Amino acid sequence: MQLLQQDVESKGVAMLKPTIEFCTSNMHHGTEVLLDKYELDDTYETTEYGCLGNCGECYLKPFALVNGTIVAADSVPELDEKIQKFLVEEAENQAALDRLLDQL
Repeated sequence: MQLLQQDVESKGVAMLKPTIEFCTSNMHHGTEVLLDKYELDDTYETTEYGCLGNCGECYLKPFALVNGTIVAADSVPELDEKIQKFLVEEAENQAALDRLLDQL
């Protein structure tokens, strides 16, 4: 993510920090490890809420709300991978959209 952010900023475009939100009620799955990890990295804006209103998913598996989209997995390491993949894909989609708009 750091390299992607540097590439975008080198073109004179400010990149918003990805927002990753965690549910306190989901911590029984071990997601506090990810909360701690992302809180220590200035690349991300992290928030912990008492409830994100996603009770069914919350009960069953680890999840986080990433830029407003629910990202869930069967394990915490898999959730970490899915969050990173989601952010890369989102940045790639935004870059493709920007290129299209530049051509207009």
